[in-house]
Amino acid sequence: MIDSTAPDATLNESAERFITYLRDVRRLSPHTIGNYKRDLLSLQRYCATNNKDAMETLVEADIRAWAGQLHRRGLAGGSIQRSLSATRSYYHFLGRENGILRNPATSVQAPRKPRKLPKTLDADQVDKYLVFDSDTAIARRDSAIAELFYSSGLRLAELASVNVNDLDSQTKLLTITGKGRKTRTVPIGATALQAIARWLEVRPPDCVGTVDSGALFTSNRGRRVSVRNIQARLKLQGRKSGMHQDIHPHMLRHSFASHMLESSGDLRAVQELLGHANISTTQIYTHLDFQHLAKVYDASHPRAKRRSED
Repeated sequence: MIDSTAPDATLNESAERFITYLRDVRRLSPHTIGNYKRDLLSLQRYCATNNKDAMETLVEADIRAWAGQLHRRGLAGGSIQRSLSATRSYYHFLGRENGILRNPATSVQAPRKPRKLPKTLDADQVDKYLVFDSDTAIARRDSAIAELFYSSGLRLAELASVNVNDLDSQTKLLTITGKGRKTRTVPIGATALQAIARWLEVRPPDCVGTVDSGALFTSNRGRRVSVRNIQARLKLQGRKSGMHQDIHPHMLRHSFASHMLESSGDLRAVQELLGHANISTTQIYTHLDFQHLAKVYDASHPRAKRRSED
């Protein structure tokens, strides 16, 4: 059983000020703010059920006990780490407000979880997947979406938020807003540009006066296409193209990263293209590359395996 504190419950005064700071100053997304609030509500509930005066008075042993409680309730290591990260940020905020430097969550770590390698497609599978069997307006849009995912390695939310004006077809560059509202510029391949141009020929008119005005990818009513719709359309295309696994946006992003790293060996460049703040996140793709090299070695080296007569 995991912690299921309702995100619309009431936080104490200092935590509410922290949430306001995240929303108005750091301008984090509603999704991220919801996660922060849920984590702090969980900590607040721990205080209430363990006779602690308030979150502001907790010490390292309390934070460690709370993390252990989350683990016993079945929360995954990654989720506990996110909760601890939110807690550290909260205490840093209190320190800036009150001049208190003590942060009881600083040295508390979540249980380590095994790092799973992302699922990718090889180049032949990508070619097979990107063949669309019709030329309708929706097929052109879906083709442009899939090509852009693989061409530039975008995250799902990044692609959904792209506007027409973010694209410069002359320089073949796209400006996108990623995590933490950080912007970066990425190149777009010729095939993706062609697919986008074909989509723009049939793209419905904008819904004037709405927040969707100017969206690159829209529905037949001119509304910005939702992330759920994008996921569903990519999955459907996978089935139409005869893929033996469900295709999702991150699989195309992972394939982009793996193929770029395999071809170039430039980890820093791939980090920049993906928008990773920490290069350790990008390094997971080196494991995929090593797996590929190991397969080539096993299949090619005369002494990689025992001979059948041995």
